[in-house]
Amino acid sequence: MNSNASPYMRIAGRRIGRDYPPYIIAEMSANHNGSLDKAFRLIETARAAGADAVKLQTYRGDTITLDSDRPEFQITSGLWAGTSLYQLYESAYTPWEWHKPLFDKARAEGITIFSSPFDTTAVDLLEDLNAPAYKIASFEAIDLPLIRYSARTGKPMIISTGMASAEEIAEAIDAARSGGCEEVAVLRCVSGYPAPATDYHLRTMSDMMSRFGVVTGLSDHTLDNVTAVCSVALGAALIEKHFTLDRNGGGPDDSFSLEPADLAALVRDARTAWDALGGVNYARKSSEQGNAQFRRSLYAVKPIAAGELFTNENVRSIRPGFGLAPKHLDRLLGRPSPVSFERGEPITDVALSAS
Repeated sequence: MNSNASPYMRIAGRRIGRDYPPYIIAEMSANHNGSLDKAFRLIETARAAGADAVKLQTYRGDTITLDSDRPEFQITSGLWAGTSLYQLYESAYTPWEWHKPLFDKARAEGITIFSSPFDTTAVDLLEDLNAPAYKIASFEAIDLPLIRYSARTGKPMIISTGMASAEEIAEAIDAARSGGCEEVAVLRCVSGYPAPATDYHLRTMSDMMSRFGVVTGLSDHTLDNVTAVCSVALGAALIEKHFTLDRNGGGPDDSFSLEPADLAALVRDARTAWDALGGVNYARKSSEQGNAQFRRSLYAVKPIAAGELFTNENVRSIRPGFGLAPKHLDRLLGRPSPVSFERGEPITDVALSAS
């Protein structure tokens, strides 16, 4: 991160900050549904859609929870009700032996790939694969030892902040920096699956930017792209969104993920929103040049003889714009015309020489 008012970070050489086009992260999550071939196709889809990166999640059931029948390990509501934590993660995880083929595939496709580690052994695996960055999931944002361990790699780190208080976000950033991470980003996030747009309170992002002084973005769990595109106007430098080949695919995350056409639309529309923001600029734009001639100006609407007074009856402000600007009308009224003007002839600056 630099020390300027607008911080940036770099992942695989790509600069990321509000002064650069939005960095779009396509979150594969569990949407491979247990098929390595499908995982390969998800990478191809992310690259074809124009995403900057594809992201995995690196855990196993036994590295993230316990296989236990105790009530607190059971999911009783929401999208995954009726299963245990262990059963969910065992059905959803990306096998560790897939990671190298997936990293190789992404690199062959020309798209950046990294992952969310959920314990120290996952960090070790990802380091062996030379992951260019690390993403800390919202549920792990309070795991400061994991953050510090990931930070020791010296790689850029992105931290999702779902459920986290301002104090907890500050603690996570401090843990990353104290662990040796110099490039940190935080993502505004709502840990609902899906999450309603009204829960996002995107104006919080502006406070996050000023309060924490780091690159800020959005992890979006809404069902469409409106929230994500709106976040760009508030300075979101990164946008993370789950994606799938088929929202009806039956996997644990499919139902709230973007399909390929929607992912491509997110990439396009986020970039358009960023382009539209531009900077402070009052100059006439190139797309306006041809229409400048159709602005209003002063024209003779009746024949005017030399020496005749200019009046509201013989001079009006009309289109097109080849005559004097309408602001000069008050100066002309009541003055004698130094020359004659035909009806439909523009009143030029020669008229201002009338004494």
